[in-house]
Amino acid sequence: MSHRLFVALRPPEAIRQALALSQSGIPGARWQVDAQLHITLRFIGDVDSRQAEDVVTALSAIHAPKLALRLSGVGHFGKGERINALWAVVEPQDGIAALHRKLDRALVAVGIAPDPRAYLPHLTLARFAASTRASVATGWLADHAGLGSPLFELSEFILYESRMGRHGSDYHAVERWPLGA
Repeated sequence: MSHRLFVALRPPEAIRQALALSQSGIPGARWQVDAQLHITLRFIGDVDSRQAEDVVTALSAIHAPKLALRLSGVGHFGKGERINALWAVVEPQDGIAALHRKLDRALVAVGIAPDPRAYLPHLTLARFAASTRASVATGWLADHAGLGSPLFELSEFILYESRMGRHGSDYHAVERWPLGA
């Protein structure tokens, strides 16, 4: 059986509720619902059951301090004139980037391919169909450029399994590990 896995941080409820207030105003946007709001630390991808067990073992050995983060602005992913996601910027990046590197090394050690992309800490707010023109989000990006939050503390990281549901991906927590322990 195949498992589609990723490691993430879950922002506190107050932060998620505040983000929900910004999630409107763009035709065709698939806004992330509360259960989908997370900060990806490391996408793993599809693994078999044996590899999933190896991932859990590798992640169990990770020790890192608690993180104090905040949201500071918005951005988007896309290519050329197309947009595929809107996101909130996560800062400061030093601690979260260090945790990402630890996770990447641990996962590579158990046979997971290294992350080929530069790590950009963010929280996805909306996704778009591949054919969506970036111009649909211009006004929203300008209106929400000042999006921010106070510092919030995160005391655990979570291994999630992503399963396709009727309304997009459903994320199920597989295992949780403390930060700062």
